[in-house]
Amino acid sequence: MGTRYLADTNAIIDLVTGRLPPVASAWLEGQLNQLAVAVSVVTRIELLTKTEPAAEYATMQDFVQSVAVLPLDEPVVAQTIRLRQQHRVKLPDAIIAATALAHGLVLVSRNVSDFAGMAGLVVFNPHDTAQLPAL
Repeated sequence: MGTRYLADTNAIIDLVTGRLPPVASAWLEGQLNQLAVAVSVVTRIELLTKTEPAAEYATMQDFVQSVAVLPLDEPVVAQTIRLRQQHRVKLPDAIIAATALAHGLVLVSRNVSDFAGMAGLVVFNPHDTAQLPAL
């Protein structure tokens, strides 16, 4: 099937800490098991910044090692610049959105409003189970 989704940092934290609705958690875990989810290098950085508690840090390390981490390459840089020129968006969010756009992926994030109005970007909020894509 291939990678179809880019998980934002908050989606991963919500999954790992049990904050996702059970049906969304099962869906996201299923996508991860199918290797259909990647993360941006920004998400890798954000997930591994907090080192305490040690058990949570180890879980985040294991997670990051289990998924594709998409780099900050030239297509992502160019798309990030365009997004920052067109929208008032924080740099980390612009890089994450640009990564999804450059790779043709659906962004999984509860912060849908952070990405509003970005042409071509499809955002799925895992907390809105009515939006849940088919399993």
